[in-house]
Amino acid sequence: MKNQRTSDPVEKPKNKLSRRQAIGKSIQWTGLSMALPGSVWGAFEQQQADETGVPFEGMPRARENRLDWEMLGEYITPQDQVFNVQHYGMPEFDEDKFTLSISGLVKKSLTLTMDQIRAMPQQHQYMTLECSGNGASKGFMDAIYNSKWTGTHLAPLLKKCGLNPKATEIVFYGKDTKEEVLREGTSRELKIEVPFGRSMTLENAMSLPLLLAYNRNDQPMEFRNGAPLRLIVPGWYGVANVKWLTRIELRDRRYMGRYMARDYVTVRGEKTDQELTYVETSVTRMNLKSIIGRVTRRPSQNGKIPLRAYGAAWSDGTDIERVEVKLNDGQWQTARWDESIPRHKYCWRFFLD
Repeated sequence: MKNQRTSDPVEKPKNKLSRRQAIGKSIQWTGLSMALPGSVWGAFEQQQADETGVPFEGMPRARENRLDWEMLGEYITPQDQVFNVQHYGMPEFDEDKFTLSISGLVKKSLTLTMDQIRAMPQQHQYMTLECSGNGASKGFMDAIYNSKWTGTHLAPLLKKCGLNPKATEIVFYGKDTKEEVLREGTSRELKIEVPFGRSMTLENAMSLPLLLAYNRNDQPMEFRNGAPLRLIVPGWYGVANVKWLTRIELRDRRYMGRYMARDYVTVRGEKTDQELTYVETSVTRMNLKSIIGRVTRRPSQNGKIPLRAYGAAWSDGTDIERVEVKLNDGQWQTARWDESIPRHKYCWRFFLD
Protein backbone atom coordinates (compact mmCIF):
# COMPACT_ATOMS: atom_id res chain seq x y z
CA MET A 1 0.00 0.00 0.00
CA LYS A 2 1.40 3.40 -0.96
CA ASN A 3 0.74 6.91 0.26
CA GLN A 4 2.17 9.96 -1.48
CA ARG A 5 2.87 13.51 -0.41
CA THR A 6 5.03 16.11 -2.14
CA SER A 7 7.48 18.41 -0.39
CA ASP A 8 9.39 21.54 -1.37
CA PRO A 9 11.55 21.29 -4.52
CA VAL A 10 14.45 18.89 -3.95
CA GLU A 11 15.77 15.79 -5.67
CA LYS A 12 17.84 12.92 -4.32
CA PRO A 13 20.39 11.16 -6.57
CA LYS A 14 21.57 8.76 -3.86
CA ASN A 15 21.42 9.65 -0.18
CA LYS A 16 22.06 13.40 -0.33
CA LEU A 17 21.06 16.38 -2.44
CA SER A 18 23.12 19.15 -3.96
CA ARG A 19 21.97 22.70 -3.22
CA ARG A 20 21.23 23.28 -6.93
CA GLN A 21 19.07 20.17 -7.09
CA ALA A 22 17.30 21.15 -3.88
CA ILE A 23 16.28 24.44 -5.44
CA GLY A 24 15.42 23.28 -8.94
CA LYS A 25 13.72 19.88 -8.64
CA SER A 26 10.82 18.24 -6.82
CA ILE A 27 10.72 15.20 -4.60
CA GLN A 28 8.04 12.63 -3.98
CA TRP A 29 8.25 10.36 -0.95
CA THR A 30 6.24 7.17 -0.93
CA GLY A 31 5.69 4.87 2.05
CA LEU A 32 5.05 1.13 1.60
CA SER A 33 3.80 -1.00 4.51
CA MET A 34 3.80 -4.80 4.56
CA ALA A 35 1.66 -6.81 6.96
CA LEU A 36 2.20 -10.27 8.33
CA PRO A 37 -1.00 -12.13 9.22
CA GLY A 38 -1.23 -13.44 12.76
CA SER A 39 1.29 -11.69 13.83
CA VAL A 40 2.35 9.85 27.26
CA TRP A 41 5.37 9.39 24.67
CA GLY A 42 6.76 11.86 22.15
CA ALA A 43 6.36 11.45 18.40
CA PHE A 44 9.33 11.54 16.03
CA GLU A 45 11.72 11.84 18.99
CA GLN A 46 14.62 10.72 16.81
CA GLN A 47 14.62 14.11 15.08
CA GLN A 48 17.89 15.94 15.77
CA ALA A 49 18.24 19.53 16.89
CA ASP A 50 19.89 20.59 13.61
CA GLU A 51 17.04 19.24 11.44
CA THR A 52 14.54 21.72 10.02
CA GLY A 53 11.22 20.90 8.40
CA VAL A 54 10.72 20.90 4.63
CA PRO A 55 7.16 22.16 3.97
CA PHE A 56 4.97 19.96 1.80
CA GLU A 57 4.09 21.51 -1.55
CA GLY A 58 0.42 22.13 -2.30
CA MET A 59 -0.79 20.64 0.99
CA PRO A 60 -3.44 22.58 2.93
CA ARG A 61 -2.78 23.29 6.58
CA ALA A 62 -4.62 21.21 9.16
CA ARG A 63 -8.04 22.48 10.17
CA GLU A 64 -9.32 23.05 13.69
CA ASN A 65 -9.74 19.82 15.67
CA ARG A 66 -7.75 17.83 13.10
CA LEU A 67 -4.33 16.18 13.25
CA ASP A 68 -1.41 18.31 12.05
CA TRP A 69 1.13 15.78 10.78
CA GLU A 70 3.92 18.31 10.29
CA MET A 71 3.56 19.58 13.86
CA LEU A 72 2.83 16.21 15.47
CA GLY A 73 4.89 15.93 18.64
CA GLU A 74 3.05 13.39 20.78
CA TYR A 75 2.29 9.69 20.48
CA ILE A 76 -1.06 10.29 22.21
CA THR A 77 -2.90 12.94 20.20
CA PRO A 78 -3.72 16.14 22.11
CA GLN A 79 -7.42 16.97 22.36
CA ASP A 80 -7.21 20.05 20.13
CA GLN A 81 -6.11 17.79 17.24
CA VAL A 82 -8.84 15.19 17.71
CA PHE A 83 -11.47 15.03 14.95
CA ASN A 84 -15.14 14.33 15.51
CA VAL A 85 -17.93 13.33 13.14
CA GLN A 86 -21.63 13.12 13.92
CA HIS A 87 -24.19 11.97 11.38
CA TYR A 88 -27.37 12.99 13.19
CA GLY A 89 -26.06 16.12 14.88
CA MET A 90 -25.24 16.66 18.54
CA PRO A 91 -27.95 15.11 20.73
CA GLU A 92 -29.46 16.98 23.66
CA PHE A 93 -30.09 15.11 26.90
CA ASP A 94 -29.58 15.29 30.64
CA GLU A 95 -26.28 13.53 31.33
CA ASP A 96 -27.29 12.99 34.97
CA LYS A 97 -30.14 10.78 33.72
CA PHE A 98 -28.15 8.99 31.02
CA THR A 99 -28.42 5.19 31.06
CA LEU A 100 -27.23 2.22 29.01
CA SER A 101 -29.62 -0.65 28.36
CA ILE A 102 -28.81 -4.16 27.13
CA SER A 103 -31.81 -6.04 25.76
CA GLY A 104 -33.08 -8.29 22.98
CA LEU A 105 -32.09 -11.93 22.87
CA VAL A 106 -30.76 -12.11 26.42
CA LYS A 107 -32.08 -14.00 29.42
CA LYS A 108 -32.04 -10.88 31.58
CA SER A 109 -32.20 -7.29 30.33
CA LEU A 110 -30.00 -4.75 32.06
CA THR A 111 -30.13 -0.97 32.55
CA LEU A 112 -27.11 0.79 33.99
CA THR A 113 -26.40 4.35 35.13
CA MET A 114 -23.04 5.98 34.51
CA ASP A 115 -22.19 5.67 38.22
CA GLN A 116 -22.76 1.91 37.99
CA ILE A 117 -20.63 1.65 34.84
CA ARG A 118 -17.78 3.63 36.40
CA ALA A 119 -17.88 1.36 39.44
CA MET A 120 -17.17 -1.71 37.29
CA PRO A 121 -13.65 -3.12 36.76
CA GLN A 122 -11.68 -0.47 34.92
CA GLN A 123 -9.77 -1.31 31.75
CA HIS A 124 -7.53 0.68 29.40
CA GLN A 125 -7.28 0.40 25.64
CA TYR A 126 -4.67 2.15 23.49
CA MET A 127 -5.98 2.59 19.97
CA THR A 128 -5.61 4.61 16.79
CA LEU A 129 -9.05 5.77 15.64
CA GLU A 130 -9.46 6.72 11.97
CA CYS A 131 -12.32 7.96 9.81
CA SER A 132 -12.88 5.53 6.93
CA GLY A 133 -12.58 8.43 4.45
CA ASN A 134 -9.22 9.58 5.80
CA GLY A 135 -6.65 9.88 3.00
CA ALA A 136 -9.24 10.26 0.25
CA SER A 137 -7.70 13.58 -0.86
CA LYS A 138 -4.93 16.04 -0.01
CA GLY A 139 -7.37 18.04 2.07
CA PHE A 140 -8.59 15.02 4.03
CA MET A 141 -5.58 13.33 5.56
CA ASP A 142 -6.04 14.48 9.14
CA ALA A 143 -9.07 12.54 10.42
CA ILE A 144 -7.11 10.20 12.66
CA TYR A 145 -5.82 10.24 16.22
CA ASN A 146 -4.28 8.02 18.88
CA SER A 147 -5.72 7.61 22.38
CA LYS A 148 -5.69 5.86 25.69
CA TRP A 149 -9.34 4.99 26.38
CA THR A 150 -10.60 4.01 29.81
CA GLY A 151 -13.82 2.17 30.59
CA THR A 152 -15.09 -1.34 31.22
CA HIS A 153 -15.12 -4.35 28.90
CA LEU A 154 -18.43 -5.27 27.28
CA ALA A 155 -18.05 -9.07 27.19
CA PRO A 156 -18.53 -9.62 30.96
CA LEU A 157 -21.75 -7.60 30.84
CA LEU A 158 -23.11 -9.66 27.96
CA LYS A 159 -22.33 -12.85 29.85
CA LYS A 160 -24.04 -11.44 32.92
CA CYS A 161 -27.20 -10.86 30.87
CA GLY A 162 -27.12 -14.44 29.59
CA LEU A 163 -26.97 -14.79 25.82
CA ASN A 164 -29.78 -16.51 24.00
CA PRO A 165 -28.35 -19.24 21.70
CA LYS A 166 -30.33 -17.70 18.83
CA ALA A 167 -28.47 -14.37 19.08
CA THR A 168 -26.09 -13.80 16.15
CA GLU A 169 -26.00 -10.00 15.76
CA ILE A 170 -25.38 -7.17 18.21
CA VAL A 171 -26.53 -3.61 17.51
CA PHE A 172 -25.21 -0.45 19.17
CA TYR A 173 -27.43 2.63 19.23
CA GLY A 174 -26.43 6.21 19.98
CA LYS A 175 -28.51 8.91 21.61
CA ASP A 176 -28.47 10.95 18.38
CA THR A 177 -31.53 10.56 16.15
CA LYS A 178 -32.90 11.85 12.84
CA GLU A 179 -35.98 11.48 10.68
CA GLU A 180 -35.20 9.18 7.77
CA VAL A 181 -37.31 8.64 4.66
CA LEU A 182 -37.55 5.01 3.61
CA ARG A 183 -38.71 3.84 0.18
CA GLU A 184 -38.66 7.44 -0.96
CA GLY A 185 -40.59 8.17 -4.17
CA THR A 186 -42.99 5.23 -3.90
CA SER A 187 -46.51 4.87 -2.59
CA ARG A 188 -45.03 3.10 0.45
CA GLU A 189 -42.88 6.06 1.49
CA LEU A 190 -42.24 5.98 5.24
CA LYS A 191 -40.84 8.70 7.48
CA ILE A 192 -39.52 7.54 10.83
CA GLU A 193 -37.31 8.89 13.62
CA VAL A 194 -34.34 6.56 13.97
CA PRO A 195 -31.26 6.50 16.22
CA PHE A 196 -27.76 6.24 14.82
CA GLY A 197 -26.85 2.56 14.86
CA ARG A 198 -24.07 0.20 13.91
CA SER A 199 -23.82 -3.56 14.29
CA MET A 200 -21.45 -6.51 14.13
CA THR A 201 -21.71 -10.23 14.54
CA LEU A 202 -21.86 -11.51 18.09
CA GLU A 203 -18.75 -13.54 17.31
CA ASN A 204 -16.80 -10.35 16.54
CA ALA A 205 -18.13 -8.64 19.65
CA MET A 206 -16.96 -11.47 21.89
CA SER A 207 -13.56 -11.90 20.23
CA LEU A 208 -12.53 -8.22 20.22
CA PRO A 209 -11.72 -6.28 23.42
CA LEU A 210 -14.75 -3.97 23.06
CA LEU A 211 -14.73 -1.20 25.62
CA LEU A 212 -17.51 0.95 27.06
CA ALA A 213 -15.39 4.09 27.41
CA TYR A 214 -15.91 7.26 29.42
CA ASN A 215 -12.36 8.66 29.71
CA ARG A 216 -9.81 9.63 27.08
CA ASN A 217 -6.17 10.07 28.11
CA ASP A 218 -7.09 9.88 31.81
CA GLN A 219 -9.54 12.77 31.47
CA PRO A 220 -13.34 12.75 31.13
CA MET A 221 -14.18 12.32 27.46
CA GLU A 222 -15.45 15.44 25.71
CA PHE A 223 -19.07 15.58 24.64
CA ARG A 224 -18.17 16.01 20.97
CA ASN A 225 -16.28 12.72 21.14
CA GLY A 226 -19.21 10.79 22.62
CA ALA A 227 -19.48 11.57 26.33
CA PRO A 228 -20.68 10.31 28.64
CA LEU A 229 -20.25 6.87 27.03
CA ARG A 230 -19.03 5.57 23.70
CA LEU A 231 -18.19 2.21 22.24
CA ILE A 232 -14.54 1.53 21.43
CA VAL A 233 -13.91 -1.13 18.78
CA PRO A 234 -10.15 -1.68 18.42
CA GLY A 235 -9.04 -2.04 14.80
CA TRP A 236 -12.35 -0.85 13.27
CA TYR A 237 -13.04 2.47 11.59
CA GLY A 238 -14.45 5.36 13.59
CA VAL A 239 -18.03 4.90 12.41
CA ALA A 240 -18.22 1.61 14.33
CA ASN A 241 -17.19 3.34 17.57
CA VAL A 242 -20.69 4.56 18.40
CA LYS A 243 -20.86 7.80 20.39
CA TRP A 244 -23.40 8.64 23.12
CA LEU A 245 -24.00 4.89 23.41
CA THR A 246 -27.36 4.33 25.09
CA ARG A 247 -28.69 0.95 23.92
CA ILE A 248 -27.28 -2.46 22.99
CA GLU A 249 -29.57 -5.02 21.39
CA LEU A 250 -28.98 -8.72 20.66
CA ARG A 251 -30.72 -10.00 17.51
CA ASP A 252 -31.05 -13.15 15.43
CA ARG A 253 -30.84 -11.38 12.06
CA ARG A 254 -28.85 -8.73 10.22
CA TYR A 255 -29.35 -5.10 11.25
CA MET A 256 -29.94 -2.97 8.12
CA GLY A 257 -29.73 0.63 9.35
CA ARG A 258 -28.62 3.45 7.07
CA TYR A 259 -25.00 3.36 8.19
CA MET A 260 -24.72 -0.39 7.74
CA ALA A 261 -26.68 -1.09 4.55
CA ARG A 262 -26.68 2.16 2.54
CA ASP A 263 -23.90 4.49 3.73
CA TYR A 264 -20.37 3.46 4.71
CA VAL A 265 -20.53 0.69 2.15
CA THR A 266 -17.51 -0.28 0.06
CA VAL A 267 -17.93 -1.44 -3.54
CA ARG A 268 -15.22 -3.72 -4.87
CA GLY A 269 -14.89 -5.65 -8.09
CA GLU A 270 -14.18 -9.35 -7.60
CA LYS A 271 -13.11 -11.47 -10.53
CA THR A 272 -14.32 -15.08 -10.62
CA ASP A 273 -14.06 -17.40 -13.63
CA GLN A 274 -13.03 -14.42 -15.81
CA GLU A 275 -16.18 -12.51 -14.84
CA LEU A 276 -16.14 -9.30 -12.80
CA THR A 277 -18.76 -9.01 -10.07
CA TYR A 278 -19.20 -5.90 -7.93
CA VAL A 279 -19.74 -6.68 -4.25
CA GLU A 280 -20.93 -4.27 -1.54
CA THR A 281 -19.71 -4.69 2.02
CA SER A 282 -20.10 -2.61 5.17
CA VAL A 283 -17.04 -0.65 6.28
CA THR A 284 -15.59 -2.42 9.32
CA ARG A 285 -11.89 -3.21 9.85
CA MET A 286 -9.23 -0.60 9.21
CA ASN A 287 -7.05 -1.07 6.15
CA LEU A 288 -3.27 -1.13 6.28
CA LYS A 289 -1.96 2.41 5.71
CA SER A 290 1.18 4.48 6.00
CA ILE A 291 2.06 8.13 5.55
CA ILE A 292 5.12 10.36 5.39
CA GLY A 293 4.21 12.91 8.02
CA ARG A 294 7.36 14.98 8.03
CA VAL A 295 10.48 15.58 5.90
CA THR A 296 13.49 17.37 7.35
CA ARG A 297 16.77 18.72 6.06
CA ARG A 298 20.09 19.16 7.81
CA PRO A 299 22.87 21.67 7.10
CA SER A 300 24.57 21.09 3.75
CA GLN A 301 27.59 18.83 3.68
CA ASN A 302 30.03 19.13 0.79
CA GLY A 303 27.42 20.95 -1.24
CA LYS A 304 24.72 18.36 -0.59
CA ILE A 305 21.64 18.49 1.64
CA PRO A 306 20.87 15.43 3.79
CA LEU A 307 17.16 14.63 4.05
CA ARG A 308 15.19 12.45 6.43
CA ALA A 309 11.59 11.25 6.27
CA TYR A 310 9.41 10.53 9.30
CA GLY A 311 6.09 8.73 9.13
CA ALA A 312 3.53 6.44 10.69
CA ALA A 313 1.93 3.11 9.76
CA TRP A 314 -1.19 1.48 11.19
CA SER A 315 -3.56 -1.43 10.61
CA ASP A 316 -6.50 -3.30 12.14
CA GLY A 317 -4.17 -4.82 14.71
CA THR A 318 -2.38 -7.11 12.27
CA ASP A 319 1.36 -6.97 12.91
CA ILE A 320 3.28 -4.77 10.46
CA GLU A 321 6.56 -6.38 9.47
CA ARG A 322 8.28 -3.38 7.91
CA VAL A 323 7.91 -0.08 6.10
CA GLU A 324 9.85 0.73 2.96
CA VAL A 325 10.47 4.22 1.61
CA LYS A 326 11.69 5.36 -1.79
CA LEU A 327 12.37 8.64 -3.56
CA ASN A 328 10.97 9.03 -7.08
CA ASP A 329 12.32 6.12 -9.15
CA GLY A 330 15.01 5.14 -6.66
CA GLN A 331 15.34 1.89 -4.76
CA TRP A 332 13.04 0.91 -1.92
CA GLN A 333 14.80 1.32 1.42
CA THR A 334 13.67 -0.31 4.67
CA ALA A 335 12.83 2.35 7.22
CA ARG A 336 13.68 2.06 10.90
CA TRP A 337 10.99 1.74 13.55
CA ASP A 338 11.09 4.32 16.32
CA GLU A 339 11.79 1.97 19.21
CA SER A 340 11.60 4.75 21.81
CA ILE A 341 7.80 4.34 21.90
CA PRO A 342 6.19 1.26 23.50
CA ARG A 343 4.22 -0.92 21.09
CA HIS A 344 0.46 -1.36 21.36
CA LYS A 345 -1.36 -3.76 19.08
CA TYR A 346 -4.04 -1.37 17.84
CA CYS A 347 -1.90 1.79 17.66
CA TRP A 348 0.13 3.40 14.92
CA ARG A 349 3.90 2.93 14.82
CA PHE A 350 6.36 5.66 13.88
CA PHE A 351 9.26 5.12 11.49
CA LEU A 352 12.11 7.14 10.00
CA ASP A 353 14.39 6.84 7.00
